[in-house]
Amino acid sequence: MSYYRILGFEKEPFSTSPDPEFLYLSQGHQSTMTNVLIELRLRRGLSVVLGDVGTGKTTLSRKLIQALRERGDFIVHYVLDPCFANEHEFLLSIARNFSIQLDPGSAHWQDLNHASVLELKEAVEKFLYEKTVIGNATVVLIIDEAQKLNEASMEMLRVILNYETNDTKLLQLVLFGQLELHSKITKIPNFLDRISFKYALNPLSLSESREMILFRIKQANYCSDSLLFQDDAIEMIHRISQGYPRKMTMLCHRALKQLVMKRKWVVDEEIIEEIVSEDMRAGWLSPTIHH
Repeated sequence: MSYYRILGFEKEPFSTSPDPEFLYLSQGHQSTMTNVLIELRLRRGLSVVLGDVGTGKTTLSRKLIQALRERGDFIVHYVLDPCFANEHEFLLSIARNFSIQLDPGSAHWQDLNHASVLELKEAVEKFLYEKTVIGNATVVLIIDEAQKLNEASMEMLRVILNYETNDTKLLQLVLFGQLELHSKITKIPNFLDRISFKYALNPLSLSESREMILFRIKQANYCSDSLLFQDDAIEMIHRISQGYPRKMTMLCHRALKQLVMKRKWVVDEEIIEEIVSEDMRAGWLSPTIHH
């Protein structure tokens, strides 16, 4: 039997997989979600969401995709790892994933691999026009880990963002990236001034951390009324994790495993202390963070 079932859960409460159902929407996450959805509805073009490692960007991007796919008028493609060698490889990825076909009059219309950059650009523009203007759909490209985009890919995105009618952009682009994406963008002024919405996700406050832990417990269908995490344990988890959701999730997961092994029923400060001390002895954690 899984450890979490022993404790009275139907699902694993602190998995680090980016499951949208387990995303706690802090004020910052909720604001980002709402604003991006508004930008997409209005077809404003480019939104950028920044955040340090472990602040919940990937899970938020999955939550956004889930929300868009529940609506019938959005065509969505998601790029998880945008490492493309050149413009051709990047355009080819877009064409394949949106199932874009070349014009039958093109010399390479049956073989995308041999199409030129110009042919692929024309095919992408035609696809966007047909879906957006004629079909009245909204085409969305969401890119996670956008800090990995190279200069050629950034330039191609800038070009595609130029595809527009008098009142709307034909492609809606949402970039989720680590903080270094900011410096990349600021070096390309004609990309920077196309951003319609930008936001930087921050670590959670203590109260938000407490709410996140309780939210995930509830989402996992905890079937007991008894307290699972004492306040002093939550305070220590927040301090050690510095409010980063991913770090908190991992700490809580380990704490629940300790409960099972020690045959206890509540996570107290002592259990968190033991986990932290173990990490310090192994060199995984700085003593300065502990104090």
